[in-house]
Amino acid sequence: MNRIFGRFALGPAIVALAFLGAGALLSWFLIAHTLEAKSHAGYDVPRMVLFYSTLPRLATALLAGAALSLAGALLQQVLRNPLADPTTLGISAGANLALVVTTLFFPGLLELGRDLVALGGSAVVACLVMSLGARRGFSPFSLVLSGLVISLWCGALSAILTLLNERYLVSLFIWGAGSLAQQSWVIPVSLLWKTAVIAILCALVMRPLSLLDLGEGTASALGVRLVRLRFIVVGGAVALAAVVTSAVGVIGFIGLVAPTIARLSGARRPQQLLLWSPLIGAGLLLIADAAIQLLAGELGEFLPTGAVTAIFGSPLLLLLLPRLKVRHRVLQLKERAHSWAPAGTNTLAVALAVLLVALVVAAFVGRGIDGSWGFPHAALFGDIIPMRLPKVFAALSSGAMLAVAGVILQRITGNEMASPEVLGISAGATFGVTIAVFVFVPGLAGQLTFAAIGALLVLAMILLSSMRSGLAPERVLLAGISLSAMVDAIVGVLSSTGDPRAVLLMRWMSGSTYSVDARSATTVTIAAAILTAAAFFARRWLDILPLGPSPALAVGIPVRKSRFLLFGLAGLMSAAATLSVGPLTFIGLMGPHLAREAGLVRALPQMAGAAAIGGALMVLADFIGRTIVWPYQIPAGLVSALVGAPFLMMMLRRKS
Repeated sequence: MNRIFGRFALGPAIVALAFLGAGALLSWFLIAHTLEAKSHAGYDVPRMVLFYSTLPRLATALLAGAALSLAGALLQQVLRNPLADPTTLGISAGANLALVVTTLFFPGLLELGRDLVALGGSAVVACLVMSLGARRGFSPFSLVLSGLVISLWCGALSAILTLLNERYLVSLFIWGAGSLAQQSWVIPVSLLWKTAVIAILCALVMRPLSLLDLGEGTASALGVRLVRLRFIVVGGAVALAAVVTSAVGVIGFIGLVAPTIARLSGARRPQQLLLWSPLIGAGLLLIADAAIQLLAGELGEFLPTGAVTAIFGSPLLLLLLPRLKVRHRVLQLKERAHSWAPAGTNTLAVALAVLLVALVVAAFVGRGIDGSWGFPHAALFGDIIPMRLPKVFAALSSGAMLAVAGVILQRITGNEMASPEVLGISAGATFGVTIAVFVFVPGLAGQLTFAAIGALLVLAMILLSSMRSGLAPERVLLAGISLSAMVDAIVGVLSSTGDPRAVLLMRWMSGSTYSVDARSATTVTIAAAILTAAAFFARRWLDILPLGPSPALAVGIPVRKSRFLLFGLAGLMSAAATLSVGPLTFIGLMGPHLAREAGLVRALPQMAGAAAIGGALMVLADFIGRTIVWPYQIPAGLVSALVGAPFLMMMLRRKS
């Protein structure tokens, strides 16, 4: 008996039964009134809903939870990474983006099967993440960082495509957030046999997978071919995630939570982890979905379960970050030695000249009624220029603030990949505006206040969660990205309610200057002038603080107070900029880095150069968005994000 319990682990078995029992109990409360009702002559609508909607939905929750948990357990075991799962590695987001793009532009490919399309998107993302991870020894931080950034980019692009084509894809947006709603038994039956086939294939490599616990060197000496094993196991996990995503959309973080609970409850061996994780995940998703339907009533049919699980999964990711230090060797990023000479006036002059050209082009060049390029007609000059200038100055001010905020964050954290967007500060501002719009309905000043509060709260959470590690660069990044995922999930839940304000919020989140008027542009410009001037006055702090606490204290700088004020200043700048260009632009990453590449290494020149470069980039992004697909508009935030995310991937590759 003891041998049986030791082999299959009693603790995870009890936990799995507890979760499945709780899910079954909630499901009984959900369906009991229908079963107890007396049948009447004719069509029994409640029972039809039960047998063709409610029960298939509960079965889908069980199967999707099991499949995603198995995928997460496989990824964690083969990559030796306790944070790996289809969400954190971007696999589910890649499948979702592939389905959105195919539905919109290549609908004929759907005849080949949604699973194949989703599998193709997942495979592309998995290859990108694995290639980046291989260059850094499959470091847990590099893998998760790459996956989460790609996931944010894919999610943003999916949301924008849905927004620009909401007539065709509005239901696809709700599905993409993880909707388990069913109308027949087709999907659960399909999930059952597909998951079973993939699980059986993965079971064939159980022995070599178990040998990885002895270390890669020992496993190789015993005949394990690591490259082939990784390919097979990661391929199986990608297939599981793709099958679930094609059926019900993106279900966030179940593949992370279930294996973690199994491991904490006593699953030590790979066999135990792969056996109990799917059962725990099935129970977790069943509990989440049944609770949503019970608490939300009729609205629960439309609430995306995947977004709700992401709301609870992101905090878990924050709690699990310290475990990486215990279980895995962390590959710290090293600062590259800067060999550039201090920049003179020539570099700044070039940056200002580029900014001036961008302003002139954006203000005076456009497309006419017939689509031709040129300057506005003299008779229309007085009407068109006053319409364009507020948008131009809003983009300029927002880009400059994001770039200066990025300089502050990078210099304080010692991390060249820190920015308001990547750290989740812009997402916090978005959350503040969301609360303002849905609860208080304030004016522009009120929105700015709520955005600042949200940004500062997220910044405080990042600092608190990373303080124990001494603000280690990777931990700060992962904390910010996980908070961004949680905020996006909350906004997704609100958007799925069908409230008209959610559509307006999505338009604003896309980073479009379409609704900017003279009043809002003036407000943002004044805020940019005041906050940028404050940052310039803090140049001495920003020059000395990167040297460390001891040198700063030796010259009389109050380290804690100065850091607190500078982080607060970065949060305020991010909040003000987010109101005009949305939460995801990556200007706060590109501006400081390009300024540093140009030789601007001291704080004041770098901030000035980054402000000019960031403003010029955002103005050009807004101009391209307004003209490239005339007469339609692509939001400036999307244009800059489409460039910014690959830019971050290039930086990750350079830091191998």
